[in-house]
Amino acid sequence: MKRTLALLLACALGLGLLAGCSTGTDESLGPGCDGFPAAPPSQPWSNAEKLSVSPKGSEAVNEALASFGLKLLQKTREADKQSPLVSPLSVALALSMTANGADGNTLAQFQEVLGGGVDLEELNAACAQYLSDYQGLLGSSQCRIANSLWKDHSGGIYEDFVSKCRGYYSAQVYEAELSEPRIVDDLNSWVSDKTNKMIPQIIDQPFPEETACLLVNALYLKNKWLNEFDPLSTHERDFRHEDGTSQQVEFLSKHNANLSYLQGKGAQGVVLPYDDGRLAFFALIPDEPSGLGDGTPFTMNCTPTELLGYWLNTLEGGDLSQLINNREDALFLSFAMPKFTAEWSGSLEKILPELGLEDAFIPGTANFSSLGDCEEGYYISQVVHAAKIEVNEKGTEAAAATVVAPAAGSPMQPPEGVTLILDRPFLYGIVDLQNGVPLFLGTYE
Repeated sequence: MKRTLALLLACALGLGLLAGCSTGTDESLGPGCDGFPAAPPSQPWSNAEKLSVSPKGSEAVNEALASFGLKLLQKTREADKQSPLVSPLSVALALSMTANGADGNTLAQFQEVLGGGVDLEELNAACAQYLSDYQGLLGSSQCRIANSLWKDHSGGIYEDFVSKCRGYYSAQVYEAELSEPRIVDDLNSWVSDKTNKMIPQIIDQPFPEETACLLVNALYLKNKWLNEFDPLSTHERDFRHEDGTSQQVEFLSKHNANLSYLQGKGAQGVVLPYDDGRLAFFALIPDEPSGLGDGTPFTMNCTPTELLGYWLNTLEGGDLSQLINNREDALFLSFAMPKFTAEWSGSLEKILPELGLEDAFIPGTANFSSLGDCEEGYYISQVVHAAKIEVNEKGTEAAAATVVAPAAGSPMQPPEGVTLILDRPFLYGIVDLQNGVPLFLGTYE
């Protein structure tokens, strides 16, 4: 009997000039923009009825997701010393789908980590609201969020669970033999299509025989700056990397520009809005080693990456949201940040238990009794995440995918003129200015 679950998360971000796209929903393809063909994986499975749902925002879920995103980045960076890039929204959507199969203490952990303790109905409604909000952005922004459920022929998945995935998450449902080689091409094609080919591959081999189903999220986001960078102002300058070495890289620059300034929590930074009026890119760089601004001293011989790591680990809960909410308009005499492309991929099944999802990964302890009929029970065996970002003069483009596999303080006033050069490791992300939800978070080192 199949008794494992797999979560796949793939994210890709980039910056570029965008044309508008339809935000309508095609039930056969899932929600998203026209022009992105769906892959023809395995066999569609639609025996389960799709629920009629009412999306509804939740302040508690917004706050929990902001805190979850920060902790996810911190733990991912600790586990993998490379510059991480994650999509908290993509991970949360895949995990929230999975939560609908959980019960008992396992469900309680999902509710606490993803929703701050709210009940499952409120968590589902909030996720449905995210799908509605981000696929209806204004301006030139393009957003595509797609979810899918891949059930094994002998997985024993309940129709009620499938109905919730279809209803709240507009998930496409497929039936396949998850341990056969064909699933590799089918799933990679689906993710590639949904991320506009930014993530062409998320898996490289079939899943173990005991895998009951896959829960997959793919997120694609492409935005244009409200105020673009002048290409003539892009010049090379030194960037001090995580190992203390320097390298000449291209920097995007602005001079004598009115921007949103961030200051506090031992760092300073900037918010660069997109033309949709809701989402924005932010960057934060820790203060120099003379101190964090809160009385915490640094050793003067620490490397740029030690500085970033120390500072990043001092942040808690809603610190990022508080910093961004307390942004102040200021005149930037000079601002510069690298023009860059970055990508990251890795497994999260060892990281998520450290965030509070412990039981779901333990065979015999995990309670997924609402997922399907399996005498031995289910547990999550894999969580895969991949991300990519490109940053240039025009704007940003982002994509994310997630796969879950179940198996048996007040800011200081900004100075009159700000000079901010991001020439050493810094934190960046894409955030919703209305609710504080981080769609993407990463470090550039």
